[in-house]
Amino acid sequence: MSTTGPRDGALEQLEETLECHGVETRGLEPVPRAERTARTRGLLSTWIAANITVLLLTMGASLGVSYGLNFWQALVVGLAAPVVSFGLVGLTGIAGKRGGAPGMALSRAVFGQRGNLLPGSLIWVARWGWETINAVIGAYALLTVLHILFGIRSNPPLIITTLLLFVIATFAISGMGIHAVRRCNKWATWLFGAFSVLVLGHLVASTDWGGVFREPAGPTAAMVTGIGLIAAGGISWAPTSPDFTRYLPRRASSTAIVRNTVGGAVVVVLPMILMGAVMARATPDLASTADPVSFLGEILPLWLAVPYLLTALVGMLLINAMSMYSAGFTAQTLGLRIPRPWAVCVNAVISLVLGGVLMLVARSFTGSFIAFLSLLAVAFSAWVGVFGADMLRRTAYDARALLDTTRTSAYWYRGGFCPAAVTAWAVGLGTGLLFTRSDWFRGPLAANNPVGRFGLGWVATILAAGLLYALLPKPPATTAHSEPTEDCGRVTA
Repeated sequence: MSTTGPRDGALEQLEETLECHGVETRGLEPVPRAERTARTRGLLSTWIAANITVLLLTMGASLGVSYGLNFWQALVVGLAAPVVSFGLVGLTGIAGKRGGAPGMALSRAVFGQRGNLLPGSLIWVARWGWETINAVIGAYALLTVLHILFGIRSNPPLIITTLLLFVIATFAISGMGIHAVRRCNKWATWLFGAFSVLVLGHLVASTDWGGVFREPAGPTAAMVTGIGLIAAGGISWAPTSPDFTRYLPRRASSTAIVRNTVGGAVVVVLPMILMGAVMARATPDLASTADPVSFLGEILPLWLAVPYLLTALVGMLLINAMSMYSAGFTAQTLGLRIPRPWAVCVNAVISLVLGGVLMLVARSFTGSFIAFLSLLAVAFSAWVGVFGADMLRRTAYDARALLDTTRTSAYWYRGGFCPAAVTAWAVGLGTGLLFTRSDWFRGPLAANNPVGRFGLGWVATILAAGLLYALLPKPPATTAHSEPTEDCGRVTA
């Protein structure tokens, strides 16, 4: 049986050498039963680390500056957004423990070997943007520290240098694999948590809380839109969630997977959003600034601003490392027949180029970021709708069929496409764009209706894609190999 391509002796020798040095070389193939020893509680630190970003402070401040929301409305947004988005992330993560393979590899069982290239390509491109945003924020954090400590002002050569250093560090961590990422996540979680408590204490002591609580409430539509914008960042993790659960044993609790995923997000997102909302009183020009990080150096005292920004910088490195780790799998599902660390290199170069353009050309980072989030949510939600609906009917994945990209694959369907999945994905994507509004794009139904006015295009995407997939006739859910083995065959829940 043909699979993704021949493996020559040199490549196998390279992978053996990397494994000996603690670098994960496992690609799309499902994890053998003997290696699936992870625990669900490890997901808590994984998703805490995935949200260690000063972008949440920026978004929290934007809720007040750009959307006119008060403290209590920001509280609702900060709680609802991670529960909704990472609830979906946790649910898709269940597929990882069922199949033991990366999310975009399991997606082949839904869309077909060729059909999976369509959502896979869009998700890969969208992830370029997310990794670029992370790299830019990391570079800005380093630039702010240099300005605070040494009075060095930002200039084009320095911008490129800091961005390059950030991307190289990200590539080094993500290229080593899941074990290195998890070790770094553990320490970053404790450090960032400790400094966040100090920042929170400073805000409690220095803020005019009477003025904060007297602020009038903003429009309800703006609050719902804010939930959608912040949730968009979480939803973007949904296709990669199985990447971090595939080392769990098949008997792992699905409830625990969702609980730890949501808990890890809420414990970071909620306080960060609230801190950002409080900081907004001192940053009225935040919505129009090209640098979304430097305001921290103005608000916080020197002894706190520098270590907090450096810790946040480490957090941004880990977020991008997690994203690039999964992006390597996505690249492999698109046909790049190279080891995962090399596939990661492709995304690293792309984020470096796009990051340089954003930092040197864009005038308003916040405006560009919000526009990006609006489209990002729709791009990922179309996949979530179809894949999630498929999980309701599929409890088994054929490991051999996932890797077999020829006509002999049980997931070849019709010409390599599952018509129901591809059709539902396309319709869901189109439906969401109809209701989406941003600085870059405005759908014809983005106004004069509740869905468009409340910024719920991503919700319409999930519902349209999921419902249509559920209604359309689908190929049989049976697999070609019914006898399970340790490394391949039918992998059940």
